[in-house]
Amino acid sequence: QVPLVESGGGLVQAGESLRLSCRMFGGTFSDYAMGWFRQAPAKEREPVAAISRTGDFTYYADSVKGRFTISRDNAKSTLNLQMNDLKPEDTAIYYCAAHWTLGSDITWTQDKYDVWGQGTTVTVSH
Repeated sequence: QVPLVESGGGLVQAGESLRLSCRMFGGTFSDYAMGWFRQAPAKEREPVAAISRTGDFTYYADSVKGRFTISRDNAKSTLNLQMNDLKPEDTAIYYCAAHWTLGSDITWTQDKYDVWGQGTTVTVSH
């Protein structure tokens, strides 16, 4: 497995923005489709956004569509999540995950992800 390390979480007010990053150490980042997931207190982990190996395809949960943007820089082995117009309901621990694949697919299924980061906490106050 290749370690994933998230960063960029913090405490912000509603309406503000945050940018999360996830770096892969070792391995070939471009061999992996990537995803962001989140888990709010007392709730199950849910998918937020996903991106194909080349970045050509992206997918978003309805709750974040139009506010969040997933992107990747394969040269820097880095995945990003730009979060704008944050809402209190976005409060959660955010995890990045990697799914090894030879294709251009995006997966929304958590069980298909091979590697997970340790998470970074995002708190949005009213």
